[in-house]
Amino acid sequence: MLRPLLATAALAAALQPAAAQVSARPVPPPAVATRQVGSATLEGVPAIPADVSAAVQRYQNSRSALFEDWLPDGSMLIATRFGATQQIHHVAGPGAARTQITFGDEPVSAALAIPGSDRFLLSRDNGGDEWFQLYARGLTGTATQLTEPATRNGSPVFSKDGSLLVWSRATKGSAAYSLRALDPQAGGPAREIYKSDGAISPAAITPDKARLIFVRGISNREDQLFELDLASGKATRVAAKAAAAVYQDPRYLPGGKSILAISDRDSDTRRLVEIDIATGRMTVLTPDLKWDVESYDLSDDGRVLAYSVNEDGFSRIVVQDRVTRRALPQPAVPKGVLTALKFTPDGRRLAIGLTGAASAGDVWVWDMDGAQLVRWTTSELGELDPATLAEPELIRFKSFDGLSIPAFVYRPKGVAAGTKTPVIIDIHGGPEAQTRPIWNYGAQYFADVLKATVILPNVRGSDGYGKRYLNLDNAEKREDSVKDIGALIDWIGTQPGLDAGKVAVYGQSYGGYMSLAVMTHYSDRLVGGVERYGISNWASFLNNTEAYRRDNRRAEYGDERTAKMQAVFARISPLGNVARITKPMLVMQGANDPRVPKSESDQVVARLRANGNDAWYVLFADEGHGFLKKPNNDLRREVETVFLRGLFR
Repeated sequence: MLRPLLATAALAAALQPAAAQVSARPVPPPAVATRQVGSATLEGVPAIPADVSAAVQRYQNSRSALFEDWLPDGSMLIATRFGATQQIHHVAGPGAARTQITFGDEPVSAALAIPGSDRFLLSRDNGGDEWFQLYARGLTGTATQLTEPATRNGSPVFSKDGSLLVWSRATKGSAAYSLRALDPQAGGPAREIYKSDGAISPAAITPDKARLIFVRGISNREDQLFELDLASGKATRVAAKAAAAVYQDPRYLPGGKSILAISDRDSDTRRLVEIDIATGRMTVLTPDLKWDVESYDLSDDGRVLAYSVNEDGFSRIVVQDRVTRRALPQPAVPKGVLTALKFTPDGRRLAIGLTGAASAGDVWVWDMDGAQLVRWTTSELGELDPATLAEPELIRFKSFDGLSIPAFVYRPKGVAAGTKTPVIIDIHGGPEAQTRPIWNYGAQYFADVLKATVILPNVRGSDGYGKRYLNLDNAEKREDSVKDIGALIDWIGTQPGLDAGKVAVYGQSYGGYMSLAVMTHYSDRLVGGVERYGISNWASFLNNTEAYRRDNRRAEYGDERTAKMQAVFARISPLGNVARITKPMLVMQGANDPRVPKSESDQVVARLRANGNDAWYVLFADEGHGFLKKPNNDLRREVETVFLRGLFR
């Protein structure tokens, strides 16, 4: 359970700026011009020129097709956007029309077929608040809500016959989770089958519906596996004596005595492993890989295994016989990043979702019998010509301590020889995420419209480069990742085609914190910064982020209730160092954000303005952690363009 916050002077200090910065009463800032555009409140933002709106639309009209699941008749459910939000569509066969099934103002986050029927489960929140509700529906008709308002519901799994659905539930103001169950065919109220003080997610149910595997999430670096006896309600930990490790997507193997999972147990990288439930003994199925296994699927009979390896950001798919380890015919898919991998129930076809630098995302199907790859969807890039798009270049630079840092670089086309381009450093969130060569219409847009070179670094703490690299920025080592950006700025200064005098920093979520932190350290070497829903004060963030995720975040960032981390947070929080920011900043936020609350943006904007800084602020009333509605995303990109264009003049 959560311990109460310590009411100490040190914690109070962590929530305030450094004493030197509050010794004199600041002069109240002048009034900021405010206007309303749709759901957004814009403060200090000038009118958007028509040419900017037109340029934005050329890039914002691309669409992707994301595979969600197979239906029993061999057709598929995909997610795509034809209006303002992502909705679920039905595709009957290769090249067939996308028939829209769900309609609504809010985007659908996921869909899952209900075995043995033509119905499916969908997940949707309200205004980006992430209090997801589950609904059941068919290809026609209306949806039936299965979950209760003011709860967060996720990780749904079905029994093989579709008569048992289990999912995890969290409630507002509590760190406790429960597992809920019901028969979606019979209906009726859900029942609680297990309760935990921390985050848990169901993963797989045995065919006889007697047992269930679930994962206890300690942090992004550690999970615990449990098996639940559904009759008695007793949970037994699997591999209890093993060293701390990550366990992803555990599933029962035929016979139910062992499970298959992705894990970094006893390894720097994540491997595909078999674990004996009774003894915890582990067998590695991918022993010679130097990169992480990122995803896998197994045919229902347990015989054919498909998995994908994340090799320096790019996906490589492998298909093999699980029992003999013999390689089967391999699908020659386009170079890119995997978004989905799933067999049909009969195991004869494999859906493969892919995105890439010149592809918004589509679905291919690998026919196992004929060894044939068939494209099912062809998504639109709007008015863009793929031949004109920038191909990201993978580079590496040395940081302050000699560590090699990877980054993807998008260079503008059509720039005259000898021209030095401005630079945008775009830092990912997470922090355990990884920038990969996906369809990045933002980087493509800035490279084309602003003629800027866009650099997306995977600083220490990023995923995809092993467990050691992932842990290099934890707790008191947080600012070592900020120093990685300092080293990148040094590298930019050595490149003949880059203008070291026109460098801006840009990021969202944890990348928003990085943008703020980089501005406090290197403001004299930057022209300004953009941050979306970033952490401005570690102590207030951890105190105000939703209770269901607070302990997970403490495991990564440090525990603000301890004297040691209170001191660290007081030293490194951007809010306490905001006087060092001397260049303009653009801040954007969703009002319903449960992860990084609106207060984090409010307080840093107020402090910037109190110090006389130029600070633009955009607040979306109907968004959360990320802007998912097209009109909002269009406006966000327009504001960014005007802001950055002004910095680069």
